[in-house]
Parts: sequence; C-alpha cells; structure tokens
Amino acid sequence: MSKAGGILMTDQQSTALILLNMGGPDSLEAVEPFLYNLFCDRELIELPAGALLQKPFAKMISKRRAKKVVENYRLIGGKSPLLEWTQKQAAGIAERLGANVRPYVIMRYWHPRAEEVLQQIKVDGIERAIVVSLYPHYTRATSGSSINDFKRAAQKVFPSLDYQLIEDWYDWPGYLDSLATRVNEGLDTYHDLMRDDVYILFSAHALPQKFIDQGDPYQQHVETTVSEVMARVGEHEWSIAYQSRSGPVKWMEPGTDEMLHKLAEDGRGAVLIVPVSFVSDHIETLEEIDVEYRDLATELGIVHFCRAPSLNDHGDFLDAMADLVRARCSI
Repeated sequence: MSKAGGILMTDQQSTALILLNMGGPDSLEAVEPFLYNLFCDRELIELPAGALLQKPFAKMISKRRAKKVVENYRLIGGKSPLLEWTQKQAAGIAERLGANVRPYVIMRYWHPRAEEVLQQIKVDGIERAIVVSLYPHYTRATSGSSINDFKRAAQKVFPSLDYQLIEDWYDWPGYLDSLATRVNEGLDTYHDLMRDDVYILFSAHALPQKFIDQGDPYQQHVETTVSEVMARVGEHEWSIAYQSRSGPVKWMEPGTDEMLHKLAEDGRGAVLIVPVSFVSDHIETLEEIDVEYRDLATELGIVHFCRAPSLNDHGDFLDAMADLVRARCSI
C-alpha cells in the first residue's frame, strides 16, 4: 500500500476524494450517542480514570451533558449542518478536479463512519484515494484522531487501497486568501466611518494546555494562519482567543468570553469575530458565537458585534482546496 508520492490522474481510472471531519448529530435523538462517541475517543479526551473506565465515564458524561446540548441544537434547527456542508465541499472540490474524481465524506463521531464509507468505495471499484483532513491546523486531538481512525478502517476494510493524505494546510495561500476575503466581507457590514475602528477577534477551538506543552503544533499553526490573513486584510487591531473550553483542566488562553470582557472594558464598541479553526458553519459558529457570544457582547455593551461568514462552499475556498490537492498530489 503506497502512502508516499503523488497520485497521477493521467488516465480514466476513478480516484476517491475523501474529506475527513468531526461530524455532528443529525437529529436531537442523536445528540447523546454522538457525545458518547466523542467522549470515548482517548485521542481527543483522556479521562483521568484510564482506558478501562473511558466508556463508563463517557456514558455518564454524555448523558449528563446531553440535555443542555440538545437545547443548543434545537436553537439551530435540531441537527448539525456539518455533514451537508462537508458533502457540498467534497462535491465542489471533486468537480474542479475532473470527472474521474468521486467525492466521499467520513465523519469521526457520527455517520457516515470510516468503515462504511471505505466499504462503499471498495464496492464502487475505486482503488486509489486522496484523503484530506478538513482541519486546517494539525492537532493530534482532532486531525490526528480522524486520520488514525481512517488508517485503522482502511487496514481492516480495504488494505489494498492506494491513498495519499493531506494532513494540514494552515499556510496554503489560497486558503489564506479565502479567509481574508471572509474577514473583509465581515468588515463590509460596518458603516464606512466605523470600519477602521473595528477590532478583529479570531476565535479558534481550544485545546487543553497540556497538548501544547507536549509539543502539539496547533497553536503555532493557528497563529501563522492569522498572521498571514491579517497581512492580507491590512491595518486593524486584532487578537486570537479560544472557545469551547469546558471541564476542570487548564485550557489554552485567553478564552473568547474573557477577551470579550476585556474588549468591553477597553471601550471597544465594534468587534468582528472570525472563526479561524472551522471551515463550515456548525454548533460552534451558529450557537456558541451567534447566540452565546452575541448575547454576552450585548450585555457587556459591545453594540456592534458581527461574525465573519464561514468558508462553507464559497467558490474561492473550493478553488483553493482543489489547487491544494493538485499541488500536494501532483495532479
């Protein structure tokens, strides 16, 4: 099984384009089992009692948290839109790569799971694949877990599959251009007389600080992305914060909620929040930012609070991802 070198698409043999993502519940009833799958993953969450008690703890925690999380999903329509966006992204990238490229999506904690998708690829008679992690910034907690899950499933279900992995793309110019465009679109929602005074707050998903202390490159990747994006956007004050922190462990700092308090204390009346570690709308943009942080900003007196659009299926983003595949896979 070859993992190195380019995959040359010089003939009519089909190639699978596989996008890896976290996944999300497709109904309110799916919230608790989705959370259970998530908390069972020791690459993402190492519960202190050890591997033997991971599943019992995961069952207890998912049951306890499900009630609140169900209400969060109810606010955004009763399910996660992540699968639909990822399917649109896969289809759009594959279309740009040519008729012999077929799109597939694998989710880590909900359907479609790796084994079922790989079985379908095998049934479809496809013998080679390009596998792209949809996490731009590598961390063993998300990118690493999804990639390892794929590798285990491939070895079990389709060991002869010839595939190449793209594990991160935090500094890919086309991605940076697309994200900068979304930032400028966010800035355009402010009055011209206010635009120069808008403070830009990039919000990335937090990790436990111990990951970074152990050498995980995630924070460095995020900082590189933001620095390159702001070089494209131009003169604005900005900073990076981290959202979705929960539990008793020490998390990356500062928290997005903490930064909103600081900005309010500093008299900032206009804040544009930019989701930076997410490439599509889901619970953390539609509920955590658009509802929780917006309510907090209003309470704190930040009158002009907006979120930059997510990348979703914007044409420039899909163009950038297709170019990434061509460059990394010698297409």
